Formats: sequence, C-alpha cells, structure tokens
Amino acid sequence: MPKIDVLNISGQKVGEIELNDEIFGVEVNSDILHMAVVNQLANKRQGTQSTKTISEVRGGGRRPWRQKGTGRARQGSIRSVQWIKGGIALGPKPRSYSYKLPKKVRRLALKSALSSKVSTENIIVLDNLNFEQIKTKQMVNVLSNLNINSSALIVLSCKNENIERSTSNIPNVKTAFYNTINVYDILKYDKFIITKDAVEKVEEVYA
Repeated sequence: MPKIDVLNISGQKVGEIELNDEIFGVEVNSDILHMAVVNQLANKRQGTQSTKTISEVRGGGRRPWRQKGTGRARQGSIRSVQWIKGGIALGPKPRSYSYKLPKKVRRLALKSALSSKVSTENIIVLDNLNFEQIKTKQMVNVLSNLNINSSALIVLSCKNENIERSTSNIPNVKTAFYNTINVYDILKYDKFIITKDAVEKVEEVYA
C-alpha cells in the first residue's frame, strides 16, 4: 500500500496514511481515462445547434422563372440549397450527445485517475480543513503553506460552506465532495488535495 504524509493546514507533517491499493495503487490505464474524459465532455454538450432546411426558410413559394426557354438552368425555388439565403442541406439539428459508459469502466477510470495523482506525487492529504468563518485570504495562506502554485482540486468529506465560499474566488481552485469527484476534474487540476476523512469515505465507496 502506498504511504502518504498527512499534513496540517500549516504544511507541517503530522502523520502518515496508508492508501488502499485497489483505489490509489492500480495501474494507470490511459485508454480508459481517455474514454471517460471524452464521455464526460460529450455529456456536457447542449446539442442545441440548428440550421433551417428548405421547408423552414421563409419565401420561395414559386419557381423564379419558367422551366424552359430562358437559357438558364431550371430552378424550383429561390430557397433551394444552392441559392444565397436558401435552406441548408444536411445541416445540424438539435440532438443529445450524451451516452453511458459501463459501470466497471467508469470505476476503473476513476481509480486510474486517483492512482495517477499518487504516482506523480500530486496528491496532498490534510488531517483537517475547517474555517470558523468565510475567509478567502485564509484559504490563500493554506495553499501557500502547501506550496500550491498551480491549479488544485480540494476534496472534502462533507458539505462545508465556509471552505466552499472561501475557495470560490480563487482562480484555478475548485472544491468537491468525495462522492462527486470525476475523472475530468481529477486530471484537469494539477494538485489533488483531500482531507483524511474524505480518503476514508472514498475507500468505502469505491473499494
């Protein structure tokens, strides 16, 4: 089992924790990670783009000139697809891009993402993270104590409004709960900060 130092909000080591191999020590599967990220981005798409076909474009009720004798090509409507301001042939219509991955694939992708943070030493475990009041400056100091100079995902074991609101105005920092973490966010943010309680909850849910 991989061992990780447990830090306090001052950045000092206060202990160690052994992470579950089944979750934090699996072999990183890049193909599965790619599938999960593509799936998540596809599910986020609104799919509201739309173009008008010849039947939906206004005007063009009669042919612009007679069929024969003009020397020009025959035309049935000035709203045909070859005309300016005409309809669009085979254009996009509103649709859903979402699809589901098998449950085993989703779980393996999440475990691979968590294991990648451990293998690259980009995971930080805190013994506790709690503020008595909403204070962005205090959260900035905590991140500074942890030597966080890049983006970070903070994972909590339960809802904590003081932490959430203290983090909301800090660029490239996001707060999540142990049961809402996803592959895209884990890979998107450079550092993965998680409380000790949240580690135990993650191991209970995904073991």
